[in-house]
Amino acid sequence: MNTKKVVKRAKSSAKKKPVNKRVEKKEEVLLIPWRFYIVIAFVFIVFSALIVRVAYIQVIKPDDLIKQGDLRSVRVKSIPSARGIISDRNDEQLAVSVPVQAVWADPVAIFKAGGFEELDRWHALADVLGIKREELLNKIEKSKKRRFIYLQRQVSSAMANYIRELKLTGVGLNNESRRYYPTGEVSAHVIGVTGIDDHGLEGVERSYDSYLTGEAGKKTIRKDRHGRVVENIALNERKQGKPIQLTIDQRLQAVSYQAIKQAVADYRATSGSIIILDVNTGGVLAMVNAPSYNPNNKEQMQSFKMRNRTITDSIEPGSTMKPFVVLAALENGSANYETVIDTGNGLMQIGGSRVRDSSKIGKANLATILKKSSNIGVAKLALDMPLDALLGMYSSVGFGSVSGVDLIGETEGLFPDRRRWSKFEIATLAFGYGIAVTPIQLAHAYATLGSHGLYRALHIVNDNKFEHAKRVMSAEHSAKVLEMLEGVTQQGGTATRAAVPGYRIAAKTGTSRKATAGGYSDEYVAIVAGVAPISNPKVAMVVVVNEPQGDQYYGGAVAGPVFADVMKSTLQILNVAPDAK
Repeated sequence: MNTKKVVKRAKSSAKKKPVNKRVEKKEEVLLIPWRFYIVIAFVFIVFSALIVRVAYIQVIKPDDLIKQGDLRSVRVKSIPSARGIISDRNDEQLAVSVPVQAVWADPVAIFKAGGFEELDRWHALADVLGIKREELLNKIEKSKKRRFIYLQRQVSSAMANYIRELKLTGVGLNNESRRYYPTGEVSAHVIGVTGIDDHGLEGVERSYDSYLTGEAGKKTIRKDRHGRVVENIALNERKQGKPIQLTIDQRLQAVSYQAIKQAVADYRATSGSIIILDVNTGGVLAMVNAPSYNPNNKEQMQSFKMRNRTITDSIEPGSTMKPFVVLAALENGSANYETVIDTGNGLMQIGGSRVRDSSKIGKANLATILKKSSNIGVAKLALDMPLDALLGMYSSVGFGSVSGVDLIGETEGLFPDRRRWSKFEIATLAFGYGIAVTPIQLAHAYATLGSHGLYRALHIVNDNKFEHAKRVMSAEHSAKVLEMLEGVTQQGGTATRAAVPGYRIAAKTGTSRKATAGGYSDEYVAIVAGVAPISNPKVAMVVVVNEPQGDQYYGGAVAGPVFADVMKSTLQILNVAPDAK
């Protein structure tokens, strides 16, 4: 039985062998040509499409991808330039730039790193910046989609170091500069102030902003995804701001400011101003106002304190105009040195109005008219000459035009321009009513008188390029009027309290009522204007005290002592020799 089974199995296996050979042949034929060609063609098409796409991107239109890449990796870093130093004529620094830091935040990075998980550190940041804690967190929360916001500008180095040690993700520091004013409120109205972006807002800082600012540099770099610099692409060097030297003498500034600040306090006045000019060059030596402000303290920056009243506020100059009426009469020939005018009993009727003198002087020459400040005397002089002669004199010494100091906010005052004039209007024009001038215009006129008739445009930047002087009155007449004004400071004159021992002083007082709607108020402006020394004039000065309170409100009583104190210090500081006989 077993032998038969073995035989059967051998036969069956022998029968199956041919079948296996056919299967092996079928398995060996795996490569089908048409399929192969289809795959090759497909690969070629795909590869060709990729080549065409790459060529299109790289050769024909690469700008878009380059732009997108640059937006993600290229950064332009500004390199701020230091603002130029402002100094006085003696190189004392009045405005300098100090390095500070700006604190910024990247809200996207902050919230990506967990937001305000380390709340104590965020509270510490708010505390050092002086911001309410909730206010700081809300500010960042509201800007969570932004990549850059300022938290605070111009923080000190100590604060910056503390913030750096907090190591808050998404909070950084940028270098900045902040303006510092060593003289504070003393020279605030002249120098001005800069804003948070370090551009001038007032004074010299604004008028010469582009000159002082310079040009910031730029550094173009490429960063990787971790913020590391991998390539320096370009560098534009910064141009530092240029320094400016002023004609201001800080010593005179300090003396003048202290004097006018004290006067405003003593007489409970609204404000006060002093301006001092160099007669020989037209340079501004001092320009102060009270009240003032500290430009280093932003909280003190109130508009009424920041106004430079020497160039912005117009006042009716009162009797300080009388010397120019006398000059106009001499220049016109309607009067001479021997002219005597009858002022009567101190009262003159002009139509339905009256002109009064404070004291009866009867018949008086020109020197006495100025010494006693006779309204009737100058009114008669004005009425005896052509109106154009009087207005021409006023215009020639600078009334009705800007002075040339090139400071923001200077006004031209109010210069009368009418077709018809009544006699009373001409008379009041002679003693300083019906015309409004700024303190700097009044000082400019007296500087022209002190230079013996040479008119120079004023300047505050010491560039040693003084404009050509223009003669607007004869040297003889102006010198004679200066001698007449010396009598005003001597016994019997209205400006005796403006006299300076050891020096010959030419000065004129003025007391004008302040105009209101429909007339004049009960408030006054006390003024003294003058030149010294008479033998060789060096400086012209104007002192204005606005709305003094109490029984004392006349120019000689209120502004006279201030004028004397400041003029004495000025002549001594400038080393001017005494010239009194």
